[in-house]
Amino acid sequence: MEKNTKLFVCAIGIFVCYFYYGLLQEKITRGNYGEGENREKFTCILALVFFQCVVNYIFAKIVLATVMKQGDDNTRTLYYSSSALTYLLAMVCSNMALQWVNYPTQVVGKSGKPIPVMILGVLLGKKNYPLRKYLFVLLIVIGVVVFMFKDGKSGEGSSVLGFGEFLLVLSLMMDGLTGAIQERMRSEYKTKSGHMMLSMNLWSTIYLGVAIIITGEGLMFVNFVQRHPSLVWQLITFSIAGALGQFFIFLTVSDFGPLPCSIITTTRKFFTVLGSVILFGNSLLPRQWFATVIVFTGLFLDSIYGKAVIKMK
Repeated sequence: MEKNTKLFVCAIGIFVCYFYYGLLQEKITRGNYGEGENREKFTCILALVFFQCVVNYIFAKIVLATVMKQGDDNTRTLYYSSSALTYLLAMVCSNMALQWVNYPTQVVGKSGKPIPVMILGVLLGKKNYPLRKYLFVLLIVIGVVVFMFKDGKSGEGSSVLGFGEFLLVLSLMMDGLTGAIQERMRSEYKTKSGHMMLSMNLWSTIYLGVAIIITGEGLMFVNFVQRHPSLVWQLITFSIAGALGQFFIFLTVSDFGPLPCSIITTTRKFFTVLGSVILFGNSLLPRQWFATVIVFTGLFLDSIYGKAVIKMK
């Protein structure tokens, strides 16, 4: 009973934290600030991710010192710095995509993450996956393509990808590279989740700190917050929700394994799409609803039956 209660608490924590995180992410990146002629949109995406990474780093530091004491970490710095770069690019691209696509499109597009992870696992990690996993991922591919396909309007050609969708594809490619590097870290150094969260957010903070100074976005961010101080509370709660969500995911994986965690996160994404449609009025075509069901069916089946991986000799 105690174990079931803990799993229920973890599931509720993941649902609540990431549901709130997703709603705030859309509100910050797609909302309007100010009134009348002074209305403007938030465009400081690098600064937004920088703020999030700083909070994640502080949170990981506290958790490692109190709750998840995981001993020394001997993982090579090169692995952390390179995985942090690809992780960072994936996060920036997905956040930036929200300036061109709505949140349901971002969630469904990012649900295609198993695709690049599996491809790079085969090419770089020399892995052999069971046939059923290829079928489940194919189901995800079909769903994502059907969802993102743009119906051509009169006088215009139809195209599958706009700039927002292109950013999502780029984000998925970076996710695949991040997964490949992290797999090397786990196999060679048995890197723990807490150390990975801490070091990757540290390197991401360093990269972004340099970027916002060079581009001048740091000053733009400060000026924007001064004009719209209500953004401060949104940024703080957005980052805390993301950090707590990561903590509940790590806790679920360490105590109950990756399978329950995958089922919980897959279900959470679907309800986040529903929440975005209801609360922000993001209407979906019947074709997109059908595609959404296909994507999450593939993800759900993969989380239950597609986990087995056989290393090639």
